[in-house]
Amino acid sequence: MRRLWNNLGAYVHLLAAVTGLSALVLESATAFIAVKWIGAAYLLYLGLGALRSKGGFAFPVGDARIKALRLIFWQGFLSDVLNPKVALFYIALLPHFVSAHDSSQVKHLIALGLTGNMVGIGTSITYVFLAARITDALRRNETISAWLTRAMGALFVGLGLKLATEKL
Repeated sequence: MRRLWNNLGAYVHLLAAVTGLSALVLESATAFIAVKWIGAAYLLYLGLGALRSKGGFAFPVGDARIKALRLIFWQGFLSDVLNPKVALFYIALLPHFVSAHDSSQVKHLIALGLTGNMVGIGTSITYVFLAARITDALRRNETISAWLTRAMGALFVGLGLKLATEKL
């Protein structure tokens, strides 16, 4: 589910690329490092939270379900917005498909970004559908559910540490 909301975060990167904000952040070592560290800290926060959780994952119902869905939305959105590699992707890829002499550069950049995000959402829906089916089957067993939660936590901690120590 979180993966679907990452696509919404991609629109923030598209807007930043079209307005030139991404280029400014990439040119400013301080701003880029700040985004990188915030993203790494957020991944560590998510990972450590999963590692500290008691037991497996049981999806809530009623009002608790709405609250959980809101949390999932913000986790997915922030994980994408705080990922400096997505900004690098937009800055490195989009300009190659628009002529410097094009009078409608902004329109074409937006069209390219929207197209990329629509392809991405289709891919994400497929991943989410398949992952949901598999994890529903695996989570019926509390031991497996707890193991999956901790494995996800370890993965997020590892990704956070990799991002924090990686030279971009």
